[in-house]
Amino acid sequence: MLDASMTKAPDSPDAKPDEAAEPEYTIDELATATRVPSRTIRFYQSAGALPKPLIRGRVAIYGRAHVERLEQIAMLQDRGLQIKAIRSVIEQAEKGEFSIQEWLGLHDKLSSPWAGDRPKILSEQELQSMLKEHRPGLAAELLRAQAIERRGDAMLVNSPALLDLALRLERVGVTVDQSRDASILLHKHLSRLAQELTAFFIERTELGGETLDQAYEEFRPVSIEAVRIMFAREMERAVRKANESGAASTLSKRRKTKKR
Repeated sequence: MLDASMTKAPDSPDAKPDEAAEPEYTIDELATATRVPSRTIRFYQSAGALPKPLIRGRVAIYGRAHVERLEQIAMLQDRGLQIKAIRSVIEQAEKGEFSIQEWLGLHDKLSSPWAGDRPKILSEQELQSMLKEHRPGLAAELLRAQAIERRGDAMLVNSPALLDLALRLERVGVTVDQSRDASILLHKHLSRLAQELTAFFIERTELGGETLDQAYEEFRPVSIEAVRIMFAREMERAVRKANESGAASTLSKRRKTKKR
């Protein structure tokens, strides 16, 4: 934010009273006006994210453009970008490929959750109510598997949806550890798939008359449905193959042995 007390008066005696002069700052004044430490400002300059100041004699003079750039850097940092990525975004904006505001709006839209599965805080009472129909000791197993994490007197559930799936599987004999290991396996392969598909569409897709955010709104539900259908078909094939090979009968034998 600009500090009016640091704005210099017009040098020209002919300047009209309502014509504000371009504000000028030393590095310490800029640090005070923007609340960005001087050493951080110097770091941004050395990294190429902040324009060099005007040198007047031995004094570095900064202006409104530097204030605006520092605000842009802060907004990009709030989106999780490191300084190299920030410099890249700024360079592309300066080439006229997009504006910083356009990039921020698109980033916020692209960063919106796909699954609608957000972390949730549960009280001890809420957790016990959720587990009341399950066997004793399950809460301790969930803690060890990091499906839930203790936060003072409450519990943090990073993925309520995955916790619900784990509880449903536990009812039919799949242990918490097995659910965790299955999640790790899925994450490993789906993470690679997501990265490859994203790169594929970025490199090969032409948007035609649609903007990127419009295309994204269409792509999100279609991609989720495509993965659901194709994965279901592959699971059908794998289960059928396991059944035909006799591997599935092993599970039945284990169940009978457990009941004895």
